[in-house]
Amino acid sequence: MSEEIEQDETELEETVREDEVYLQTHQEVNTDLSGEIIKLERGYVELRLTTTPDMIADDVGLIHGGFIFSAADYAAMAAVNERNVVLVGSDCQFLSPVKFHDEVNIIARVRHKEGRKRNVHVTAHVLDIKVFEGEFKTVVTDRHVLKLKLLDDENKAKEINLEEN
Repeated sequence: MSEEIEQDETELEETVREDEVYLQTHQEVNTDLSGEIIKLERGYVELRLTTTPDMIADDVGLIHGGFIFSAADYAAMAAVNERNVVLVGSDCQFLSPVKFHDEVNIIARVRHKEGRKRNVHVTAHVLDIKVFEGEFKTVVTDRHVLKLKLLDDENKAKEINLEEN
């Protein structure tokens, strides 16, 4: 009887491990500046950005919008969660200002998947106030974007020859 229970527990642990999602991309992002992942599921992320003095844009305590965008971008990349995902476009609205000491809660959901393309909807709130909303267009590449061979050697040589002549 105890062998059956042990086997059931082992099977349950294996099922739980199979359902676990681990971050596959953007693992070196500075989470102090781009937010901390609170919840990670397939196609879904919850992220918290705690504002810091380094983010302040003026003497009143306004947080520079670039930090909000960075956190939203990071959330979108994590929602796609493919090793070589890159941002190719976005349509974003900054709906309300964020100030020092605000905690920004960001949710990203993959809404559309077609081939290598992913569209991710991202919203950010401070308490109940929506401060940001955006649609992020991403592409998953075979290799790291900085290691892609965009032109073959022959085309590069032709380009160099044209420039020299």
